Amino acid sequence: MLSLPKTLAEDVARNLVMVAKLLDEDPEQAYGYSRVALRLASRVAAVREAAGFAAYAVGKYSEALAEFRAARRMTGSVELWPVMADCERGLGRPEKAMAMAGEPEVKRLDKAGQVEMRLVAAGARRDMGQADAAVVTLQSPELASSAVHPWTARLRYAYADALLEVGREGEARDWFAKALEADQNGTTDASDRLAELDGVEFTDVLEGAEEADEADAAEEAGTADEAGKAVEALKADAGADADGGEASGESVASAGAGADDVTDEVVVEDTDADQVREEKRPEKG
Repeated sequence: MLSLPKTLAEDVARNLVMVAKLLDEDPEQAYGYSRVALRLASRVAAVREAAGFAAYAVGKYSEALAEFRAARRMTGSVELWPVMADCERGLGRPEKAMAMAGEPEVKRLDKAGQVEMRLVAAGARRDMGQADAAVVTLQSPELASSAVHPWTARLRYAYADALLEVGREGEARDWFAKALEADQNGTTDASDRLAELDGVEFTDVLEGAEEADEADAAEEAGTADEAGKAVEALKADAGADADGGEASGESVASAGAGADDVTDEVVVEDTDADQVREEKRPEKG
């Protein structure tokens, strides 16, 4: 990118950094950043290569192959030869991938590149229904070596998977175990494959936790509903008591009024009795 103006080079570099950062965890977003970088600097080999890997990660094999070819023309390097062959596989052309495995470019690859090419060729064999040939393709000094390299786990894993496809389950288990020993970064699921062969069943802890949370939420909702109903009932009782209090007041008032009437009558009767006594009292001579 030395040929780019400073500001443009910085913009391109920022996008390439995001491509590298997101390629594994969010390939779609990485692909978006790669397209921005490509629009800014399509004549830079590093940009074409990054765009190729981003397209490859999201399954756009035709686009990826075009970008890899462009990068190869710019640099003259054969480093991308194996991934270009794998793009041919992705496009449904395993025969083309096999043809590339026999090209002179393979001899110019470093050890890691040659192992990668062997993996692609074995995959192409399996694509064509040649499972036994895939097993033979993977048999190599690199596979037999006890030394561990960055590509060792993937090579052993591919060999175990090929053995399993042809029914050699016991050998497959041994090689999955060897792959697990070499898999220091967890790049394969060799441990899961071993457990599957051993008949081990896994419980999804997260799923169980989610179900428990849902049950707790439902229980809390039910409790809240019951509490709400209880509050409404209390309000209703309080209202009834208030209505009853007013009626009692009226009754008391009525009773009071009745008592006054009775008193008046009693007074009247007492007055009449006095009058009667006065009338019956004998007059003094």
